[in-house]
Amino acid sequence: MNLLLKYLSSCWFLNDPTELTPPKSFMWKNVTFYFISGCIVEGLIADPADGTLEVTGRTIMAFSSVALLLLKEKQWPRFSQLYTSIFVCENFIMTLAVAAEGLDFWLVMKHYPYREEVGIGIAVFLVIWYIAIVSYIFRRFFTYPTGTSVAFAFSYFVMTYGIPMLLMDI
Repeated sequence: MNLLLKYLSSCWFLNDPTELTPPKSFMWKNVTFYFISGCIVEGLIADPADGTLEVTGRTIMAFSSVALLLLKEKQWPRFSQLYTSIFVCENFIMTLAVAAEGLDFWLVMKHYPYREEVGIGIAVFLVIWYIAIVSYIFRRFFTYPTGTSVAFAFSYFVMTYGIPMLLMDI
């Protein structure tokens, strides 16, 4: 639990994720949570089968993106550190997204007139926060300047969310 709290503090930009070394069991539990929570969110938004395929694609793209970046930077031994740092924070954001889905359902049941605006506002906030977190992690791992880390974080977001979503629409 202590390790999880240390990783979660990275989501608030309080902890240096490069100082954390996850055990294998923690890494795989993290990936499992990522996959299951992603399937829940996508299953609530779209068809559960399509959602599962999209999350599978997202997971593959996430691993591939992290691997390519580490190979480019010649820091392959840090793979488990980097992807665990990203996935823990991504799991945190995904948990907030599940809560947002619950809020949206409640607002629908209450016939709240600005439900769509609330949902869009929460989604935009979560995406910006997600990109900021990944940017922070990249800056810590590779000592990139802020602009470069934001560009890589945005690229990572597009690769892990945009490409699988695009492929599902084809």
